[in-house]
Amino acid sequence: MAAVSGLVRRPLEQVSGLLRRRFHRTASAALQVTVRDAINQGMDEELERDEKVFLLGEEVAQYDGAYKVSRGLWKKYGDKRIIDTPISEMGFAGIAVGAAMAGLRPICEFMTFNFSMQAIDQVINSAAKTYYMSAGLQPVPIVFRGPNGASAGVAAQHSQCFAAWYGHCPGLKVVSPWNAEDAKGLIKSAIRDNNPVVMLENELMYGVPFELPVEAQSKDFLIPIGKAKIERQGTHVTVVAHSRPVGHCLEAATVLSKEGIECEVINMRTIRPMDIDTIEASVMKTNHLVTVEGGWPQFGVGAEICARIMEGPAFNFLDAPAVRVTGADVPMPYAKILEDNSVPQVKDIIFAIKKTLNI
Repeated sequence: MAAVSGLVRRPLEQVSGLLRRRFHRTASAALQVTVRDAINQGMDEELERDEKVFLLGEEVAQYDGAYKVSRGLWKKYGDKRIIDTPISEMGFAGIAVGAAMAGLRPICEFMTFNFSMQAIDQVINSAAKTYYMSAGLQPVPIVFRGPNGASAGVAAQHSQCFAAWYGHCPGLKVVSPWNAEDAKGLIKSAIRDNNPVVMLENELMYGVPFELPVEAQSKDFLIPIGKAKIERQGTHVTVVAHSRPVGHCLEAATVLSKEGIECEVINMRTIRPMDIDTIEASVMKTNHLVTVEGGWPQFGVGAEICARIMEGPAFNFLDAPAVRVTGADVPMPYAKILEDNSVPQVKDIIFAIKKTLNI
């Protein structure tokens, strides 16, 4: 009671000042944001920041995007900056590359990266190689983005992962976000980069909410291209993944921790240039390596990681052969049960980890 009466006797200004100080000491809460909204937010901020940025693709404007990733942008920025295109990937990708060469910063959306095959000449020969062929005189600051890899029930022609395809090509930067923080930070960095950047999203992740940290809510938030993130610290095995399989790896790590196995889970974030330093440092600590990806096994992202580890200083620290978990080496089946058996599941990751640990 004495403390209360003391407060009552103080001047009102002192009390209100005390309350304000206590309020400001409370940490700001992270927001729940879906991957879809994080990409939308990142594009919105960059469109607002730089009038040279514009978005084009099929149904991106009046329909708000096939997956609603560009929702509200056409109403805010109008026809000149949010542009609906005909169904001609070769055509609108070529327009975008030409615009980039002329000094603009286009974001070229493919409804799915399976359709980017229609425009592969523009992406590789026109966008990726021009800076080198011009001896550094002609940059091509463009972002190619859209959903990549397996979705659900869309069969062989709409389920392919192109991480290895585009990661193979010098002149491109290739990023592959998993959560909302990745998506926002990487789309903003991609738009500001002076090189062509391929951003491989995942349709099944668009509607998944994640906590967006306070720092990621800033308009100045960027994730550097070429830097991986350790999502979970561990001591027994290094597990490396990108895109949706990162979540599967974290689920597997949670299950295995109950058995006393501590997995270090690395979210690659960038396919090219690959952050091999982070992977090497982790392998030197854990002495075991498992890679996880949704794409096909031959000449894949996991194969490249294994080769780089074998060629580098971390090889001598391995206590067992590295193990790859990949999609099945078949065109994606349509039947649900066959589809489930064609993409990596949590049980497959657990099996691979126990195999490399000889458990």
